[in-house]
Amino acid sequence: MLPSEQTPDHRSAVLFELFMHSVVDYAIYLLDVEGRVISWNPGAERIKGYSEDEILGRHFSVFYTENDVADGKPASELLVAAEMGSHENEGWRVRRGGERFWANTVITALRDEQGGLAGFGKVTRDLTEHRKTLEERTERRQAFAHLVRAQETERRRIAWDVHDDSIQSMIAVSMRLQMLAAQRRDPALKQLDEAIQGAIRRLRILVAQLRPPALNDEDLIASVRDYLDEVVAGWGLECTLRHDLAVKPPPHLVVTAFRILQEALVNVRKHANATSVAVSLTGQDGGLLVTVADDGDGMKPDGENAHESLSGEHIGMASMRERAEAAQGWFRISSRPGEGTSVTFWIPLGPPRG
Repeated sequence: MLPSEQTPDHRSAVLFELFMHSVVDYAIYLLDVEGRVISWNPGAERIKGYSEDEILGRHFSVFYTENDVADGKPASELLVAAEMGSHENEGWRVRRGGERFWANTVITALRDEQGGLAGFGKVTRDLTEHRKTLEERTERRQAFAHLVRAQETERRRIAWDVHDDSIQSMIAVSMRLQMLAAQRRDPALKQLDEAIQGAIRRLRILVAQLRPPALNDEDLIASVRDYLDEVVAGWGLECTLRHDLAVKPPPHLVVTAFRILQEALVNVRKHANATSVAVSLTGQDGGLLVTVADDGDGMKPDGENAHESLSGEHIGMASMRERAEAAQGWFRISSRPGEGTSVTFWIPLGPPRG
């Protein structure tokens, strides 16, 4: 029959056959009403391992694990597909030879013109590598979260030791020196006290860098404000803070957001050659959106000394991204030469989205 003489139904059937035999990334096959295989495409042979001659006429339960077969899962999935029109599932399946793989499967009930059940169509996709990637990513995030918790514990311990021991001892010495200087009118004692006062200020900045006191109260806005006033302003940067959070972030996210923001500000000091930096904390899409924008040189990937600058930021950028993604959020950076750099990240305030 010439192509021009083919009926629309015949042409559709030919195209469907061509499609079935062209797809190799998905197993696409048909089952009769009892669940026996009645068609087989090259993708099914590649994924399942059975040739067409080996599988035609066999029950599709051969693709399920022994436990699933014992639990009646193949029959129940056909029943659900017949009642609901289709059934989708992810789980372990079995190739020829017994090797297991993780699969996404969709079973669709096929009905004739009178509405009677004529069989089922099934599409299977091998997600083993995808699952492995997700598991590796989850393990990496868990390891990173464990490291962050250990770091925060150590930061808190050192900050408390410096504040409660070293600083308090130096304050006591300073008070004694002030009394002696007033009694003896000795300029050397006054100079020594000024040196101690300078050391106390530097130690307080160190405490603010390690663990701002407000962070212990789980107050993100106060922690950021204190850090800008006590540390960033000391770098000679003009700082502005804007916030409109309606919901207080949970404690673990307070620490996560502060550390990412802190690293972004440190990068501004090290690399931006900026005069001002603006910090914004807002609520968006059920999460916390934070932006740190400076008016510095911007990144110059094609410019002079660009490689040195970017490579210096690499570890910090990776740390910020890891922290944001470990919290099920995202991290982005945008920059243009001469127009400054903007670091933006978002982390959910509630349960992670799907």
